[in-house]
Amino acid sequence: MIDRQSLLKLIPHQGAMCLWDRVETWDTVSIRLGSAAHRRANHPLREGGKLRAVHLCEYGAQAMAAHGGLLLREAGHVPRVGMLVALRKVELHVARIDDLERDLEGEAELLAAAEGSQQYRFCITHQGCLIAQGRAAVMLDCA
Repeated sequence: MIDRQSLLKLIPHQGAMCLWDRVETWDTVSIRLGSAAHRRANHPLREGGKLRAVHLCEYGAQAMAAHGGLLLREAGHVPRVGMLVALRKVELHVARIDDLERDLEGEAELLAAAEGSQQYRFCITHQGCLIAQGRAAVMLDCA
C-alpha cells in the first residue's frame, strides 16, 4: 500500500486538493485507491457544504495521475504534469457524495498511452456499489 505522503509526490495536487488517501494496489495497467476526503469539512470542492457527484470525475482524473506517476517513477523518471482534455461516457449514479458514510474506492485502467497523452477508464464505488464511471484523456506537460 502507498500512503498519502508518498502519493503527494506522484501528483500535482497538493494539500486538501489531493483527493485520494492511499493506493491499495497497482500494476502496469491499473490502480486501486481509497479515500475518506469526501467526508472532510475542508474538501476544496465543497459548495454550500455539499459535494456534487460531478466531482467524482476529478477523483477519476487524480487516479489517472497517480497511476501515471507510479509508472514514471518505476521507469526512473519524474512524474509529468497533465491537463484533463476530455471526458466520455460519464455515468453518475448518485446526486452527491458528501453524505456517503464510508470510504470511496476508485479504479483506473490505462487504455492507451503515447508520448504526450494517456487515456483511461475509471470507476468509483462506495461500499461495493458503482457510483460513477467514465473515460478520460489527458495531455501531458500542458500545465
